[in-house]
Amino acid sequence: MRHILLFTVLFAAVQTGIARAQETDQNPPAQAPAPDARDRVFYPGDTESFKPLASKLFHNVLLDQKEIWTSPFHMHKADAKWWILFGAAAVALIETDRHTINAFENSPGQVRWANHISNIGATYTLAPIVASFYLYGVFRDDSKAREVGVLSGEALLDSLIVVEVLKTVAGRERPNSASEPSHFFDNGASFPSGHAISSWALASVVAHEYGRRSKWVPVIAYSLATLVSGARFAAQQHYASDIVVGAGMGWFIGRFVYQTHMDHAIHKYGWLKPMIAPQFDPVTHSYGAAVMFGGR
Repeated sequence: MRHILLFTVLFAAVQTGIARAQETDQNPPAQAPAPDARDRVFYPGDTESFKPLASKLFHNVLLDQKEIWTSPFHMHKADAKWWILFGAAAVALIETDRHTINAFENSPGQVRWANHISNIGATYTLAPIVASFYLYGVFRDDSKAREVGVLSGEALLDSLIVVEVLKTVAGRERPNSASEPSHFFDNGASFPSGHAISSWALASVVAHEYGRRSKWVPVIAYSLATLVSGARFAAQQHYASDIVVGAGMGWFIGRFVYQTHMDHAIHKYGWLKPMIAPQFDPVTHSYGAAVMFGGR
């Protein structure tokens, strides 16, 4: 039980730090902050050849990883709710995994079909989707699609690095393991789910990018991510805790990347900021003011 609690605390610390970074982005201090190193590395609205774009992306992922892994060391008391939420949820799921894994019939046909469906969330499936967004943006001169492609790629890289490190540390055996299933620190690769973290990271970026344009985009993106996550459970590849923790981390990483790197020039939601325009009627010689809302 001790090792479970310790690992959960470490996970909660990472999540809490990401949440704090997002909160800082949404509520900037009154004083102008110092220039962020990312602003000198990465410009998602640019159309560039592969080499300079890859170089910027590489350096930006390094900066993201530094932010993610050092986040437990610069948290505040206001983040206590995140500790409680993620810690309690993870412990509860881990403690009940041996029972919940048998919620389905787990027949050979179910496992086979679930494995096929879960391939939607595999890296070799998500990578072409990310590339398609970017290429569409390049050829159609669509800055938003271009940004989605780049930021989704960055979120995927960030999530893949995080999940591989945590899998190595946790070493949890998969449900279909022949020896000691569900055990931690046993050279396994079950915790957390790589398919879940990757699919939810991509869904999070897409949903945040297009959510204001259409309510259906987040519904479709998150539904596909949920389908992938459920399929990994039905395929006996992961326990419920592996999937929920992976999905939560993926969502937070996608949101973190979006809020940190989005191009504010193409995200002008002026309707949130009313404008007061003076009015004058030359016939009646009357004065007034009108409140207008605009933007996209």
